[in-house]
Order: sequence, then structure tokens, then C-alpha cells
Amino acid sequence: MMSSCQIAADSRQHSLMDALRVQSVNLEHAQNQKQHNTEGLNSASLVVRRGQPFKLTVAFNRRYIPNRDGLVLRVELDRLYNDIPIKFSKDPSQWTAYFQQDSLDSTKASLCVSSPANAPVGVYQVQFLMTSSSGPFNFRVGQFTLLCNPWCSADSVYIADESQRAEYVKNDFGLLYQGTAKNVIFRPWSFDQYENGILDICMMMLQVSPEHKRNWKTDCSNRSDPIYISRVVSAMINSNDDCGVLQGNWSEDYSGGVSPSDWNGSGEILRQWAQSRFSPVKYGQCWVFAGVMCTVMRVLGIPTRVVTNFDSAHDANGNLVIEEFYTETGEKLPRGQDSIWNFHVWVECWMKRADLGAGFDGWQVLDPTPQERSEGVYRCGPAPVKAIREQRMDMPFDIPFIYAEVNADVYVCIVQQGKVLSYSIDSDRVGSLICTKSLGSNRPQDITSTYKYTTAIRPVTSNSTMAAPTLANNSSSADGLSVKLRLLKAPVIGGNISFSVTVTNLQSTRKTVRQHVNAQAKSYNRNPSDTFWEAHNTIQLAPLESKVLEHQISYSRYAMLGDGQLVNLAVVVMDVASQERVLASEEFNLTSPTINIRIEDEGSVVAQKVQVAMVTFTNPFSEPVSGVLTVAGAGLLEDKVLFNIALQPGESKETAVKFTPKMEGVKMLHANLRLNNNPAVIRGFKTITVRAA
Repeated sequence: MMSSCQIAADSRQHSLMDALRVQSVNLEHAQNQKQHNTEGLNSASLVVRRGQPFKLTVAFNRRYIPNRDGLVLRVELDRLYNDIPIKFSKDPSQWTAYFQQDSLDSTKASLCVSSPANAPVGVYQVQFLMTSSSGPFNFRVGQFTLLCNPWCSADSVYIADESQRAEYVKNDFGLLYQGTAKNVIFRPWSFDQYENGILDICMMMLQVSPEHKRNWKTDCSNRSDPIYISRVVSAMINSNDDCGVLQGNWSEDYSGGVSPSDWNGSGEILRQWAQSRFSPVKYGQCWVFAGVMCTVMRVLGIPTRVVTNFDSAHDANGNLVIEEFYTETGEKLPRGQDSIWNFHVWVECWMKRADLGAGFDGWQVLDPTPQERSEGVYRCGPAPVKAIREQRMDMPFDIPFIYAEVNADVYVCIVQQGKVLSYSIDSDRVGSLICTKSLGSNRPQDITSTYKYTTAIRPVTSNSTMAAPTLANNSSSADGLSVKLRLLKAPVIGGNISFSVTVTNLQSTRKTVRQHVNAQAKSYNRNPSDTFWEAHNTIQLAPLESKVLEHQISYSRYAMLGDGQLVNLAVVVMDVASQERVLASEEFNLTSPTINIRIEDEGSVVAQKVQVAMVTFTNPFSEPVSGVLTVAGAGLLEDKVLFNIALQPGESKETAVKFTPKMEGVKMLHANLRLNNNPAVIRGFKTITVRAA
């Protein structure tokens, strides 16, 4: 006969044997990431998008019995957790977990987990909680990373066009446009969102932000909103207020770091930042800040594109007027707090703006370059592009500052000993062209009309596969004289700069006219330096006569121009009798030679198969050159490939580069050559369509 103690022990043993237990969970990485358009995003955790179910395969110790077994799924974001009871239906407004009915006939069951379309973005820990008569039991599943979902119509970053999702979320390369509106040049940029560690670094950026350190609970809750996320990221890309990614430097002294012109992609920058325990990377300028922010936002699932505004105004006093001053001999003076950058680069992100009412959804300007504070922090946006065009200065965020960048008037003054001798107003120069990379193409897309109602310049580029640059042709006139400044051919590094000055007598009396022509070197974001070439002469003009004077500036006179530097060319003509002065000016960049990249058997490039690219450069200069050729390509090469190059004038060098594509899709192989004895940096790129293996 059994004792009562033995009966109780047997009962407990039976209860333990009968209690439901999770033995293992398969996160089904490959299937889930394919369905969630996160294939290639490299992380140890599962990567999924909000508002869309993902599947777990759960192995139990016995068959799961509905209405009897107490089973709860807990998802936890940095100590904020949701306990999700297991159901048999989906509720899109909240976290739900439900078994597929046909999977409950065995000890393995398929569990679908779905988040609401406004769930906070982040890295979630997952565990099962089970209750039975024998007590509670927990099973840790692992973790998943939850991103925004531009494929889900209920998500505030939803964008309907699949070609836009492919370009603005999935594409891992781009072209950043620089130069001038009349001669746009490209800079290949690798966004690197599929490279090792990049996704995890982007998620960590949210964790080390001042907002998270100040109040982790509020920060995690607010990550449901892309408006909030974008403002956090805009501040975190620069290091002015926090442990942000990049330290800006516009001094032209880059000792202790890397020149902004030497960066070709975001991955190296983000990895260096993370490996240094979040010390700022040295150094960045506007296109580097924008390129890195584009990477982070695309990783987070927010459609993003990089935008260049040509002749971008920085209006320090907010009066929508930029003043420029020239001497009577045509030298531009470094005066005034206001400035015009030849180009400035920011990003646009696509999102709904429920906070602003109907009509302001869509593209929003965000600018991580530290220029002005927004609510006490160096960041800018999101500002609806439509609100900028409609001059809605009352709307958040930072619309007056961005409006001035694309709309200010330019007052051009000729001065002598502090006195203004004459001036003219240019209302068309600022924001003359705003462009971004076209969908599925390497050509720039003109988006100026989305920012302003005025007619814009058609974008052209100096890339050899595109149209020839527009020749500068500036003119100005007064009562008695007019002057026109015109480049005779597109200036190319290594050749002469050829231009003409046309002076016209607008009156019926003879005139003696003095002509002063001045050329200065300048960087895109600052006033010109000292004059490197000038010419002065006197001409006689009959009534209503025009005369054309041609000039040439030899390469030896401007060979000191650094990478990306421009020329400020100005002419002042003066009527000796009346002292009337007229000025015409033009800032232009010089076209660099290019590197040619050719793929052998281009139509048969497939994933996981070794391919060969032939990289060729011909020395166009009249002197020998040497330097380092760097070839890189996200998803094509694991690391940069470097070659030493030494060429005589006219000599060519062809180099074979082997690469192995990791995944299908359109990828970019790009090269740059930094010369030892020449400040020019020569670039080239090739887009490659990779087919599935």
C-alpha cells in the first residue's frame, strides 16, 4: 500500500511529465528575410519589418493543446516588453501571435508573430512564458531586429512604387553630384548597408543617442515614429553635440584624419566609429554626412535619397539676401557672414506627416551637416519639400533655413575703399539646380520644381557617357556698356582655359573702356583665394560697336588647384569718361579625366562566381604621373584593392581586378586614382547586373 507522500510525489512527477515545454525554436531566417525584403542585411539576429507576420517553428515536448496550455510570447525592447497571448487570429493594431491551425497535429508547430505597423524600431529579445500546475517555465528564443516597412500600406514610410523601394531602400550604391549647375560631376558612393556589421552599428546608433541616455523608456516608445527617428539620426551623424559619427572639417588641413574627398562609402566610416567605441571619425563634409545618413535611414527601412542643391545659400541674418563684393579690377573679396556654396548635399526621406495635416506627406529634407541648431541641437528637418515650395515658414522643422538655401537673392557689388560703386541683383543663381540620382539610372534627375516654382537649369554632367557640360555664358549691362563673359570650350584639367569677353557700347558716342579680368581659385564652400591670373587692357569703341577679346589661361597657371576646386572668373569694364562700371562673373569647375572599367563577358555575371574587370587609365597630362589606384565595390569585393601606378605622358595602364558577387542585383564597381605629384583625383565607375547563380 502506497503512502500519501509517495502518491503526492508521483502526482508531481506526472504533472512535470505532462507540462508543456518548448524544446527548440527555429527562427526561419532565410524564409522570413526573403518575405520581409531584408535579404542580405547582415546580422546574427533575424531581421524583419513591422506590420507583417513572420514565422517561427516551435518544437514542444508534446502536442500543444489549445485552451489548456498556458503559453505567452514575450517580446522585449530594452526592458519595455509586450506579453502576447497565443491566439488563432491576427489583430493588425497590436502585437499578435497565432499558430497555424494545420500545424498543431504534431509536436512541431508554426507560430506567426506580427507587430503593428507603428511598432518601435529596434532589437527585440524573445522568450516563451509557460504556466502549469507545476509552476512557471521560461524559454529564451533569441532576438530579432524590427525595421520600418515601406512595403506595408499601414506603415507611415509606405511608398507604393516598387521601383522606388528598389532604389531608395534596397540599392546599396549611388552617385553624389558635385561641381556646378552647368557642369555637374559625379562622385560614386557605396552605401554598404549589406556589409558585415553595418545593420548592428545602425541599431546601436539609436542606443547611444542622447535621447536614449536621457530617457530610455521615452526614446524606445518614440521609435515608432520616423519623424522622431530621423531627427535623432540627423543629430547623430555629426559629432557636434554627442558621440556622433563624423567630425566636420572645412579647414583644408586634415592632419590626424582622412580628407573628406578620400571617402568612397559609408561602411568604413561606420565601422571605424563603432570600433573606436563611438569616437567621431575624422573628417566629413556635406556629401560625407549625407552619404552616411542615407545608409542609416535605408537600413532602418525609411526610403532615402541624396540630394544636391547647386549654389546653396547660407543666409546668416535671415533676410534672404546674400551680398558679394568685388574690387574695381574684378577680384572677389572675402567679406560678409553670408555665403553661397557652389553645392550643398543633404538627404530626403519619404514619410507621412500626420502632424501637419493633409498635403505634406512624401519627401522630407533632412540635413546632418552641422550648420545651425534645431531645438538646441545641430540637426535639420524633417521639412516637407512641398512646405518649402509653398513658403510655409510656420511648419516644423527648419523650413525658413532650407527655404533660404534655395531662394535667396544675390547682390553683387563693385566696391572701392569701402564704397559701393555699382551693384546688380541676381535672383536666379541660388538653387539654380536641385538634383538626385534617377530611378534605376546613373543620370541626375532634376527635382528643382519640387522646391520652387521658377524655371531651372537642365542638369548635365561631365561624365563621358552623358551630355557635354553647358558652357558658362554670363552677361551684364548698364546704361552705356554691356559685357559678356563666355567659355569657348569646356575646361578640362591639363588643358588651357579659353574664354572670350564681349564689350558693347550701347550709346551713340565713342568710348574709351578699360577691361580688367581676374581669375581666383576657390573651394566649393568658401570665398576665393588670391588671384592666380589677371589681364588688363584699354580698348576703343565706336558708337554701338561690340568687340570680342579672347583670353587663355595655361595649365601651368592653375595646376595648383586641389581636388574639386573651382575657378572664379570675373571681368570689370569701365567707361573712362563716365566711370560707369559693369561686372560679369562665372564660377566653374574643370572636368577631370576618367578611369574606364570594362567587364569581360558582362552578360554572364552571376552570384558566387569569380569575374574579371579591366580597369584602364591613360595619362592625359604633359608630365609623368604616379599614384595609388583604389578599386572597391560593395557586394563585389570583400576589401579595397590597391595598385601603384606610374605613367609617362600619353601612356595607358590596364589592370585586371578579380571579384566575386555575393548576391544578385545591380552593383557598382568604382575606382579612384590619387596622384602623388598632381592634386587631381581621378574617378570612374561601372554598374554591373548580377544574375542569380
